[in-house]
Amino acid sequence: MVWWTATVLSLIFVLGALLLPNRLESLQFNRFTRLPVEAVLGASLLLALPRRPRIVVAALGGTVLGALIVVDLLDMGFMEYLGRDFNLVLDWGLLDDAQSYVADSMGRATAVGAAIGLVVLIVAVFAVMVLATVRLSNLLMLDSQRSTRVTLIAATVWVTCSVTGLQNAGVPVASYRAGGALINKGRQVQQTLADEAAFGKETRYDTFGATPPDQLVPDLRGKDMIFTFIESYGRSAVEDPIMAPGVDRTLDASTQALAKAGFHAKSGWLTSATYGGSSWLGHSTTLSGLWVDNQQRYRTVMASDHLSLTKVFKKTGAWDTVGIMPGVQKGWPEVKFYGLDKLYNAFHLGYQGPKFSWSTMPDQYALEAFQRLEHGRTDRDKPLMSEIILTSSHQPWAPIPKMVGWDEIGDGSVFQGIEAAGKKAADVIADGTASKQEYGKSVSYSVTALTQWLERYGTDDTVLVFLGDHQPIARVSGNHASRDVPISIVAKDPKVLDKISGWNWTDGLKPAHNAPVWKMSSFRDKFLTAYGSTPHPSHG
Repeated sequence: MVWWTATVLSLIFVLGALLLPNRLESLQFNRFTRLPVEAVLGASLLLALPRRPRIVVAALGGTVLGALIVVDLLDMGFMEYLGRDFNLVLDWGLLDDAQSYVADSMGRATAVGAAIGLVVLIVAVFAVMVLATVRLSNLLMLDSQRSTRVTLIAATVWVTCSVTGLQNAGVPVASYRAGGALINKGRQVQQTLADEAAFGKETRYDTFGATPPDQLVPDLRGKDMIFTFIESYGRSAVEDPIMAPGVDRTLDASTQALAKAGFHAKSGWLTSATYGGSSWLGHSTTLSGLWVDNQQRYRTVMASDHLSLTKVFKKTGAWDTVGIMPGVQKGWPEVKFYGLDKLYNAFHLGYQGPKFSWSTMPDQYALEAFQRLEHGRTDRDKPLMSEIILTSSHQPWAPIPKMVGWDEIGDGSVFQGIEAAGKKAADVIADGTASKQEYGKSVSYSVTALTQWLERYGTDDTVLVFLGDHQPIARVSGNHASRDVPISIVAKDPKVLDKISGWNWTDGLKPAHNAPVWKMSSFRDKFLTAYGSTPHPSHG
């Protein structure tokens, strides 16, 4: 009985590994009722080998199958959270970021437990697959003649099914899933390595790289410029039937409130270079004018002399430049690329209140600290250019801050009770409907905090550009969502918006469904051109 149980389980494990899809939505029974050609070829090879080489090859095959299972599971996770497959060259460092996210969102003990459990699971997968393939290889040799006949019959059946296109519940019976996956990963590695060299050349060309300082953004001289990214603020927030009603009410109410304060806005869409996470790719794509859709490209851009949109203002010498980055909790050498004279990270803003899951502080506090430390200063002899990253709408969207009186913010202690009364991340993170609802609330909060700050502290010379960095994860935005994010430009001076009248953007903070959609990487050059910059290309 034990022998038969072990043998059947070995067969199930091997066939399951060969047929395992790399998409969560494809985990259906009919995917595992196929005939994998790799099993036929593997059996043919093992039957032709002497005992010792056969055992070695079987063990190596089990190791490959174990690795394939791990990569398939990584593909599932990356597709769920980032909308793409796992990259064997670039993405190993993101696993450390994932552990940090779990620690910040659900506690260090949970993160450590999950990491240990994951290591144990991976070791177990490899061990089980090696034992299974070795056992099946030995089984083949118990009666090599019968095994050979069965293998020939299986090969004939596979070829027949492949030629005739025979299907079971809409899925071809003849499978080459594992071999195809290995080929695809090999191509991905090759393309990644080739892309690194090609993109390095691309960064050396810059349309405005040699433009003299006095010919950069002359039409914005004297304006306080604020470039703000709202975490995970995507098209789904504005158009999804569950999330959109609340967010749209916030955008409409904010548009009206800003109009009463003398501000007007125009809005459109940008297609982000990232999805679900890796916000820094969206930031760098917007501000560099280059398509930065992976970590290698990001490192290449950060090490280059390519002119970022924020650095343009520093290059002119006409602005002081500052960054407000409440999500940064360690050294940030990127400050040089972005041209920031001063950087305020999570520890520089004086916050004494509670963390809200991953977010180190509520957006309202970060904006009030910005006002207190920089924007409200009266001793400045230049206008200010600011880059602000708002983080309250970062997953897992629990607990979410609530607005308090601006005069009550103080050191942030006022948020203690709000955090304690909020929902727990564990109650939201695995529930798709709850995630959608809380995500929508978090976006409404971030937009409200930002627009109320502008109403309260904006001047005739304030110009606000704010946008999302990427769509939320697939559990919220859907498996087939676009990568579009809203972008708005807000100002009191009508001349500022007149400069972009030819863009055909929508009036107000909510872009129309059919408003223009640009690649995120095109925004820098369009913005610089609209505000009077003269192209003088550099070639590195």
